[in-house]
Amino acid sequence: MEILMGVIAGICTGLGLGGSSVLILLLTLFMNFEQHVAQATNLICFIPSAIVSIIVNTKNKNINFKNAIPFCICGVIGSVIGATISGKMNVVTLRKFFGIFLFFICLYEIHSYYILYIKNKKKT
Repeated sequence: MEILMGVIAGICTGLGLGGSSVLILLLTLFMNFEQHVAQATNLICFIPSAIVSIIVNTKNKNINFKNAIPFCICGVIGSVIGATISGKMNVVTLRKFFGIFLFFICLYEIHSYYILYIKNKKKT
């Protein structure tokens, strides 16, 4: 089961689809990990997947390092803040925030699909 979950999360990470969110969801649903443990486990799993994705995308010249560096710096600062806040939350509250986050991502994706494919199809 762990191998399958790792492969699914790795594919999603490589595609830029949020493999981290997928892995957290799989760990909590199928492995009964607490939210804190799933998120921390995900961080360790994300490092090698991210490194491989960075190497492949660098070879394909898909990374704009000029723009990426400020995002990385701000991301590190945000990670410290987020980890501190997360560590002080109870599991139920953290799961609710994660669910709300996934819900808004879902709404955004549906809206993007509508704009890109359905609305533009009517114009042609």
